[in-house]
Amino acid sequence: MANPQVQQIYQMLAANPVANATQTIEEMRRNYDAFTSMYPPLPGIERESAQTGGVPAEWLRPAGADPDRAVLFVHGGGFMFGSLASHRDPASRIAKAANAAVLSIEYRLAPEHAVPAAVEDAVHAFRWLVDEAGFAPEKIGISGESAGGGLALATALALRDAGHPLPGAIALMSPWVDMVCDSASLDANDDPVMVPAIVRMMAQAYLRGQDPKTPLASPLHADLRGLPRLLVQVGAAEKLHDEGKQLADRAREAGVDVEFEAWEDMFHAWHLFAIMLEDGQRALDRVGAFLRG
Repeated sequence: MANPQVQQIYQMLAANPVANATQTIEEMRRNYDAFTSMYPPLPGIERESAQTGGVPAEWLRPAGADPDRAVLFVHGGGFMFGSLASHRDPASRIAKAANAAVLSIEYRLAPEHAVPAAVEDAVHAFRWLVDEAGFAPEKIGISGESAGGGLALATALALRDAGHPLPGAIALMSPWVDMVCDSASLDANDDPVMVPAIVRMMAQAYLRGQDPKTPLASPLHADLRGLPRLLVQVGAAEKLHDEGKQLADRAREAGVDVEFEAWEDMFHAWHLFAIMLEDGQRALDRVGAFLRG
């Protein structure tokens, strides 16, 4: 690990862990929001509440955005944490890079709400973009980070299975797509963001007794045929590296147009540190360019 910016972030995370097994869910949520909402949206990004008819959401619009295109952004947080406030920085950076309005949503969280509640909320938001906001489905991209990456992919699967039109592209950042939690990298890789015991606890909270290979919870085990073009970004050092690679391989085998990127030295969800990590900004720029098509 020669990157001095990465070393600085590792030291910061070691001194101030976001979550540990001794905390209550409420404490974890407060700490997560406090940590991830340190940075406001980028200058020049207009923020406005969106009335989607059920799912809390807000628009993040860059100046001069293409009025015909939109991005549905789904935050991470292990399906248990996260909010509109927690991911305004990366969502606004994607908006600028994609030159499109981003609709960021606040879906229902576990353990209060098990799968498929979060998927239903994201599907509702996508359908609202089409039916009420007037965007053509193929002009909408879906993007998410970590659990939000898995949820973004599950949203497309649910849309496909219900016979709805699909988005034009899906961009996944460090996606969590397997609730089985048995990949080699989960336990082997040196990644300060993820603690395997907490990852497995969050999986159980999200599943609440359901089969861990349930496709909408674990898209890695789904039939991936018919999906739109897909970008999968993982860190070469992150704990979810292996399942991200497996997802890209299986999607390609299913006939999906896939771009897979493993970023050297990068840890889980390095995109969230774009304000202090050059590779975080570069990765978000790639997401934006991919969604622009």
